[in-house]
Parts: sequence; structure tokens; C-alpha cells
Amino acid sequence: MGLIGERVLVLGGTSGIGQATAALAAAEGAQVVVASSRRTSIDRALAELPAGTTGEVADLADPAAVAALFERVGAVDHLVFTAGEPLTLMSVDGMDMDAARAAFGLRFFGALNAVSVGARHVRSGGSITLTTGIAAERPGAGWSVAASICGAVVSLVRALAVELAPLRVNGVSPGIVRSPLWAGMDDAAREQMYADTAKALPVGRVGEPGDIAQVYVHLMEQHFTTGTTITADGGALLV
Repeated sequence: MGLIGERVLVLGGTSGIGQATAALAAAEGAQVVVASSRRTSIDRALAELPAGTTGEVADLADPAAVAALFERVGAVDHLVFTAGEPLTLMSVDGMDMDAARAAFGLRFFGALNAVSVGARHVRSGGSITLTTGIAAERPGAGWSVAASICGAVVSLVRALAVELAPLRVNGVSPGIVRSPLWAGMDDAAREQMYADTAKALPVGRVGEPGDIAQVYVHLMEQHFTTGTTITADGGALLV
């Protein structure tokens, strides 16, 4: 049956993995709404997404703005949270603690707030899917804050699945993906990272947003999975 006749709200659905998820959900028959803090991002995404997709402007780090967003959108069948700023790595030595706290703002507390406000708008039989990353299980030097955020989201998924049952709550944990997540890197350094990663991975390439989108849509359609975080990393945790 796919997602025919169902409504999907993708918070952060105007670029990268979020936009790919919105596109695939629409292709599966869903009525999709994407949300972003910038009108220009929404307009660009809507020009690329399937006809019938709509967009809403909301600062996803602002609880009042998120509450107003859900009032405008109304009931949905699936809520997906993919929003997040480009990662900033921080050394423990001399760490800026204000910056470390701020790093949790959108990726963790933004997701928590979206669920706190939005869960009551998700119809019976629906789902919520959050986003983490493999740094929770395989961090590198400088990843103490980023890995902690990822680990916190994994725990959040499990706790919410219990508290919000029978509503299903799951997570997706991508590996290295060609996405705006790495926009803060120098172009040459980013391409070198992709090339080095591809050589090391069992699948022989880095991920594309469409690879990860398939996992989000699977979790919307799989009605017997909750409290689970699915890893899509090309085998990165094996090497």
C-alpha cells in the first residue's frame, strides 16, 4: 500500500537526507509537508520535490515557532526530524563549554521539543522517526560532543517508544553521506574524506541521501518496529 493517502511532515526536509526522504515519501503516495527556518530553502526544495508537496517556515529551535507550525499543519501520520546544523568538532582540551551546550540545541533539544509538541498531532497507527549517527558507536578524536548528541538521540528513541506507545518511535543512524552536513569543510578536504571513506567501506562508496531516505520510509511503512535505531553506514562499523 505504500504511503498512499497518508500525511508526512519532514522537519528539516529542504536539503540532503531530509529532502530525499520527502521526495521518496511523496513517490510512495504520501502528502508531504517540509519545514525549514528559511523561505528560500523551502522555495528551492519545492521546485525540486514532487508536485503537491507543501512547505512551512518555522525556526525549529524555537519552541513557540514549532508549536505554531503544528497548529498550522494539523494532523499527520508520520513525523520525521532530520534538521541539524553542520557538525563542528571540538577538542576536549580547552573546550568552549557554551559552544558544546549550544551544539545540543537543534539536534537533541529541537528533536525532543518537536516530539513533545507534535506527538499529539500524529494519528493512531503513525510514527515518529528521529536522526542520530554512527559517531555514537564509533567516535573519533574531537567527536566527544557530536558523539554524545548521537548517543542521546538513540536513548531518546527508546524512551519515547515506551512513553508514547502504541505510537511507534524509531531512529536512523547514517554513516558518511554526501550531504550539506559537511558544508563547513573545505571543498578539497571534503572530497578527500569521501574518497578515503569509500576505499575503506565494504560497499566501496559513501552514502547518498537517497540511500538513507529508504530507511526512513521503511520505518514509516513497517508497523511492527519501534524503539529501534537502524544503521545505514555502508559497513563503517565493521572496519
